[in-house]
Amino acid sequence: MNRTDRLLAIVLELQGRGRARAEDLARQLDVSRRTIYRDVLALNEAGVPIVSLPGQGYTLMPGYFLPPLRFSVEEAVMLLLGSDVVAQAFDAGLASAAGSAARKIGAVLAEDVRREVQFLRDNLRLVQRDPGGEATLALLRVLRQATLERRTVEFRYHKPQAAEETRQVDPHGLFRLNTVWLLAAFDHARAEFRHFRLDRIEGLRVLPGKFERQPHFRLERDETREGRELVVRALFDPEVTRLVGQNLSYYVTRTQETPDGLLVTLHARAVEEVLPWLLSWGGRVRVLEPTFVQARLREAAQEILARHP
Repeated sequence: MNRTDRLLAIVLELQGRGRARAEDLARQLDVSRRTIYRDVLALNEAGVPIVSLPGQGYTLMPGYFLPPLRFSVEEAVMLLLGSDVVAQAFDAGLASAAGSAARKIGAVLAEDVRREVQFLRDNLRLVQRDPGGEATLALLRVLRQATLERRTVEFRYHKPQAAEETRQVDPHGLFRLNTVWLLAAFDHARAEFRHFRLDRIEGLRVLPGKFERQPHFRLERDETREGRELVVRALFDPEVTRLVGQNLSYYVTRTQETPDGLLVTLHARAVEEVLPWLLSWGGRVRVLEPTFVQARLREAAQEILARHP
């Protein structure tokens, strides 16, 4: 880090934390305390009112703020488009916060930049698919708050071809994969992290107890394959390659274009999870493996024929 960046980092740290000791700043910026002393003196000489409090460290004089940030057209467009996505994808609380942030960003833009940004914003659209309707948005609102407050939740969970189960979990994260919202949570009964589709949750209750977050939890893992032992390979006719690509199943983990058509790989826990999507393509798809999925498709087709003599 060069000196200019370090001086700015000191001011941002004091503005964010309120106060900091020289040794803490030195450790964070990987310099000596003597360097911090010199940097603070340089900031004071430049007009930044940093006050030294005996035994407490440095603090900024009340009322001092950095000048407003200046955004380029591209930076402002990306921030404002991002706020539009949040407003569409989340519940009303975050949508309102996104709108407020967008107004604040717009307020600090220079007039010429503001006009250019507004034109691009009016003519660039990020259209979100339906995130699941009002029921999903209500669950999102409650689970988001429970995650922030570290509250354990309880709900009934439905899985295809399985009995309903009551789960008690500690919510750690929410993420959206294609059009499906999922909850990443520590399952008490199984003593491990599991992922739960919000469209399979009913009777959600927030319990009074608080939990400690698991220190090593991250959402960077490959969520699509974890615990999904069933691997299905299906070949789609070339004529529907583009359409399939635009309407992929949640369980699709790989697609590959071949001379014979689009080869799709799915990972699932049970055949019932992928059967409806495969059936929706009718005679445009051929399952290559495993054989028992081929047999289940034939049975389902025969059941449909039986209902439509």
